[in-house]
Amino acid sequence: MGENTEKTRYSDAELLEFKAIIMDKLRIAKEELLALTKTLSGGNANGTDDTAGTYKTLEDGSATLEKEQTNQLAARQKKFIDNLEAALVRIENKTYGVCRETGKLIQKERLKAVPHTTLSIEAKNKQY
Repeated sequence: MGENTEKTRYSDAELLEFKAIIMDKLRIAKEELLALTKTLSGGNANGTDDTAGTYKTLEDGSATLEKEQTNQLAARQKKFIDNLEAALVRIENKTYGVCRETGKLIQKERLKAVPHTTLSIEAKNKQY
């Protein structure tokens, strides 16, 4: 390969490096999702049964809001996990790190920060 030839894909060694980063993020994301799921299935463990009716209504309202927020966080976390798993598939296919818009390699720094991205900064900026 000539010196001035632009790389069209990351080397196997580089892909392994990215895979380690993604596996680590995936493990943490799954732990966080599990914690969120436990929170959702745990119900309200504050024992507010003996509190006056007014406070109970307020707490029910805030508990509902909290549950909605937790549901949104869980959904976002699940999407993040799906994106990371899709990135692992791209690593296996050796297509990881290639911008789906420009076909050029996505910068290493960007991939380390957002390992599931499929767009280079250049392509992402064009979207706005």
